[in-house]
Amino acid sequence: MNLKPLLRPRVMLPGLFGLLVLLVLWMQLRGPMLPGYRIESGPLVQNVVATGRVIATSRAQVGSEITGTVRERRVKEGDAVQPGDVLVTLRSEDLLARAREAEAALRQLESASRPQLLAALRQAEAQLAQATRERERRVQLFERQLVAREALEQAEEAETVARAAAERARLAAEAAAPGRTEERQLRERLAAAQAQLEKTVIRAAAAGTVLTRNVEPGDLVQPGRVLLEIARSGDTEIEVPIDEKNLATLALGQRARCLADAFPNQPFDAVVNYIAPSIDAGRGTVLVRLKVDPVPTFLRQDMTVTVTVETGRRQDARVVPNDALLGAGTSQPLVLVVRNGRVARQPVTLGLKGMALSEVTAGLEVGDWVLGAAADHQNLADGTRVRVSAETLPAADTGNGTRRETPVNFD
Repeated sequence: MNLKPLLRPRVMLPGLFGLLVLLVLWMQLRGPMLPGYRIESGPLVQNVVATGRVIATSRAQVGSEITGTVRERRVKEGDAVQPGDVLVTLRSEDLLARAREAEAALRQLESASRPQLLAALRQAEAQLAQATRERERRVQLFERQLVAREALEQAEEAETVARAAAERARLAAEAAAPGRTEERQLRERLAAAQAQLEKTVIRAAAAGTVLTRNVEPGDLVQPGRVLLEIARSGDTEIEVPIDEKNLATLALGQRARCLADAFPNQPFDAVVNYIAPSIDAGRGTVLVRLKVDPVPTFLRQDMTVTVTVETGRRQDARVVPNDALLGAGTSQPLVLVVRNGRVARQPVTLGLKGMALSEVTAGLEVGDWVLGAAADHQNLADGTRVRVSAETLPAADTGNGTRRETPVNFD
């Protein structure tokens, strides 16, 4: 009997087991397979993203200068107004009567009082002339001793009375003359009455859009009460509270891309034109305003807008994924770099910081491999052998509306 075929499997089993043991040992020596990234270079844009609201550069609060009852309201929320447009009218019967009374008094002066005073002046001057002639005649008679002194004194007294009457008539006529005291008083009275009457018509002082209305026909209004609020036409801004940790990257003139929540498919541009000099201690934010020019037609007051401010740009930056950084918020961030199959903690210096990627200005070179967040960083000591499973770098905003992906191949 030939026993060789029966004995051959028993002879091969120890050999196979030995090969398996060697394979396991070899795999352990190579280390575990961990996800990682290859350092690449390319364009990178640093952005700050925040949410704010549309505001007008100025608002006008419209009220009444006098107390009165509303007759008519001619505008409502959302209406566009121009300078001089009538917004609200008040009842004006009593003020209209005062204006008409002042007009009548002025006409009375021009058509009746002034001619009468001129006539009275002429009469008084004639009486003075007559009294003067009579005094002179009696002086002559007295010198000839033809009349008594008493008659002369009576003539002198009559002349004095006539002279005083003529002076009063002259003063009255001068006061009533065109452009003099009485006419000016009446014209000022008329102007005051007309000014009060004009206040019953409340007009727009500037072009804008009505935001709120707090008045209806029949309401009693008084000075100090806000009847309408108008957003003045002109520059439109977006007011955005931004986390104070981003203050160092913000600067006037930086451009931003904006999206209104109500119109997500219609982006528009804005420019940073104001950074508050103080911090909101309660919220930990700094207030930033962005000027919108040109202003989209769909933009409305207090509309919610998402703003992406470009705070930095590099055309050729070495980038590392943020999930590969250890202690990214500290003064000395680290990465786990893999060189010759072994792990080492490598300090790095960061430049621009994006949402997914950050620029490395020192500590890494293009082509280096770093471990990602899926690796158990705490349990990896320096010198540990590992194998790297290549991952694709996260997308980075290039600032032109496109996304950049850098493929990483493991050699």
